[in-house]
Amino acid sequence: MNDMQRLLSALAEVRDDVDFAHEDHLVEDGLIDSLDLTQIIAALDEAFDIHILAGEIEPENFNSVDEMLALVRRYQKR
Repeated sequence: MNDMQRLLSALAEVRDDVDFAHEDHLVEDGLIDSLDLTQIIAALDEAFDIHILAGEIEPENFNSVDEMLALVRRYQKR
């Protein structure tokens, strides 16, 4: 399973009613709220064995799967 597939799988466990693969404004359009965001961060931490810092919890990092994957990859390089 590649990183994108693993990310989409983790996101589906949080909210299976959101089309994460095709939405580009998840936070801006209100498709995910603060509770969802907390669950998404926990899912990413677990799926990728990373720990997202509070300073990285900005809407622009979670508006799309591409932005979330870029965030994950930044942490993987650390």
